[in-house]
Amino acid sequence: MSRVAWLSPGDPPDAFPPVETALGEPDGLLAAGGDLTTARLLYAYRNGIFPWYDEGQPLLWWSPDPRCVIRPGDLYLSRRTRRYIRQSAVEVRFNTAFGEVIRACAGPRRSEQGTWITPDMIHAYEELHAAGWAHSIEIWLGDSLVGGLYGIAIGRAFFGESMWSEAPNASKVALLALSRLMDSGDLGILDCQVLSSHLLALGAKAIPRDQFIALLQPLCEPACQFENWPADTLSAADLLAE
Repeated sequence: MSRVAWLSPGDPPDAFPPVETALGEPDGLLAAGGDLTTARLLYAYRNGIFPWYDEGQPLLWWSPDPRCVIRPGDLYLSRRTRRYIRQSAVEVRFNTAFGEVIRACAGPRRSEQGTWITPDMIHAYEELHAAGWAHSIEIWLGDSLVGGLYGIAIGRAFFGESMWSEAPNASKVALLALSRLMDSGDLGILDCQVLSSHLLALGAKAIPRDQFIALLQPLCEPACQFENWPADTLSAADLLAE
C-alpha cells in the first residue's frame, strides 16, 4: 500500500494520481480515501476510475489494466437464451425502481469477504440517481421485480456497477436492453470494469487501459446526462425484434 495515493475528503475531485500509476498487484489499485461525493464520482468515472471496497476497508479507487468492456455489436446470446427471451413474459422498465435494484444487487459480487455495496455506496448512488446520473434497468414479471442492473451514464458511456437475477436470464435481458441502446447509437460503450468468465462468454472484451481511456474521452464529452431511455415498458421479445 506504500505506493497508493491517499486522498482526504477535503481534496478536490480531480486529486487522483494518473491512472498509469495504479498498482499491477492488486491490479488497478490507484488510491484510497476521499469521499463519495457526486463531483468526485463523476470525475472518477470520466477518467476510468471507480470505487470498490468491502465493509470495514478504507474507500479504495481502481483503474484496472486491461479493462472489460462491451461495445456495439459485441453482446453474444446463445440460441437457447434467445429462444427463452422470445418466449419469456418478463418486461423491461427503466429507472422506476433504482433503490430496489441497488439493494438487491448488494452482496459479495466481486469478493467473498462481504458486500462491497455498503450503506455509504447505496446512499451515494441514490444521490447520483436523484441527480440524473445513475440509472437502473429493471426486469419485471408481472408486479415482481426479478432482476436488473444499475450504473452511471455520462454522455454516451454507461458504466455498469452490478447486476442481479432472481429469474432465469433476467440479467441477460437487462444487458440486451443496454446493447440495443448501443446498436442504435445512443450509447457507445458499456464499461464492465473487471474481467469475469461470465462476461467474456457474453461477448465482453478485455482491452488495454490506455485504449479504454482513449475510447472513453470522446464519449463523455460533453459530460452531460443521458436521457434517451425508453419511456415505455418493453417486452423481452421486443428487444430481439430486428
